[in-house]
Amino acid sequence: MLPPHLKLPGSENFRSVIRRGHRAGRSTVVLHVLHEPTATRGYSPRFGLIVSKAVGNAVVRHATSRKLRHAIMQLLPLFPADADVVVRALPKSGEATLDELVDDIRSGLEKIQRRSKKSE
Repeated sequence: MLPPHLKLPGSENFRSVIRRGHRAGRSTVVLHVLHEPTATRGYSPRFGLIVSKAVGNAVVRHATSRKLRHAIMQLLPLFPADADVVVRALPKSGEATLDELVDDIRSGLEKIQRRSKKSE
């Protein structure tokens, strides 16, 4: 379970991150990251998950969500404090191990960070 201060609230925030953020696709997930520095935010990134029916039945989707939350908690120090992040699970994520998900999220984040440094 993600602590409340790490959750991205509301569908409008999800839409904003997906529309305006940087994106990196991997074999099991697509990572969307938007830097949103505001005074009211606090000092930690916020995360949202999208796990659709394409991933599998309800049992598989819930298990995938749990693995994604666990992967996020392992990688939390790598995310910028002002980041809003949406992790969209691809169908292959339903069969993926925790280590595969961690590797794909880390790889996606590194790709986004490399791209944003080039554009500066």
